[in-house]
Amino acid sequence: MNQTRSVGLLFGGESPEHEVSIVTARAIAEHLDPARFLVRPMGIARNGVWAVLGDPFARLEAGELPERSAHPFLPLERGAEDAPLPDLFFNALHGAGGEDGQIQGYLELLHRPYTGAGLLAMAAGMDKWITKRLWESHGLPVVPYEGLTEERWQRERANCLAACARLGLPLFVKPANLGSSIGVEKVKRAEDLPDALDRAFTFDRRVLVEQGLTVREIEVAVLGGDEPLVSVAGEVIVADEFYTFEDKYLHGRSRTEIPADLPAALADRMRRLAAEAFAASDGYGMARVDLFLERGTGRVFLNELNFIPGFTSISMYPKMMAASGVPYAELLTRLIDLALARHAQMAAKQKGFQSGSDWFRKG
Repeated sequence: MNQTRSVGLLFGGESPEHEVSIVTARAIAEHLDPARFLVRPMGIARNGVWAVLGDPFARLEAGELPERSAHPFLPLERGAEDAPLPDLFFNALHGAGGEDGQIQGYLELLHRPYTGAGLLAMAAGMDKWITKRLWESHGLPVVPYEGLTEERWQRERANCLAACARLGLPLFVKPANLGSSIGVEKVKRAEDLPDALDRAFTFDRRVLVEQGLTVREIEVAVLGGDEPLVSVAGEVIVADEFYTFEDKYLHGRSRTEIPADLPAALADRMRRLAAEAFAASDGYGMARVDLFLERGTGRVFLNELNFIPGFTSISMYPKMMAASGVPYAELLTRLIDLALARHAQMAAKQKGFQSGSDWFRKG
């Protein structure tokens, strides 16, 4: 008989994707197998304090900002200092704090398994600029781009604008470390670029400027480790000029097709590229890999990689996995099993070293 494990479901967070994370976590809580898992919601409020008492979902939805514990090394709320550690953590935190290596490092200090990729992959995968450089080093195709730091922008605005101008128009301006299309702008006129960059730098100190191509947006879901399951390709048929936050979560005018209407050979090529992108980024657990298919030329580019994609039962990642034979509840179980396997693998590694000498002792 399977052992029932307690699962700390982490959601909320301090990033602009706080609300998206709440929706993701609710769906996960509703679909985790109750015969195997006891769900313990752990909401991280907008002030960074972990709300674990009462109903964390309701508390975060109400905008509550809990008081932090008096223990300086604990992020828990006051009164929850003796809360037991769950057996493992399911990470449903989107964006900074949850998807950039921060929470992974903390959970490793707690010696607890957690879903998804490790610290290195998360940190690199969250930063769109670093991700492109990694893929380029593996010879994978990316859209032409220019990466800018806030320091460089403040110091040499004219040179930055000239570098971006070489990409042509239109351009896409993106904070390097955000998701859900937050802070993304399409720039059609050169005179609008400085203001767009200023706005992007309010979200991040690193910004990506990409050549604006006319494309079809193709997505592929990846699940596993060294030999992952790669889903059928899906397509987002965009209603606006690009897939905006408002359209993703508020208006819903865009639609999706799963599988995408692609020739079999082209679909297979894009699935192979997704697997290569996942491996090049040290992916583990899950990722949604977004690709562009340029209209007119048929050129294929990798766009972004999302290690914690939207995860409601109607989000693209679970839908593509369902179309590939892995329904939502089974997907959650597989992610937990992968977390336990990676934790066991790393726990077996040699951690310490003793030289057999006293050379390090004082005196």
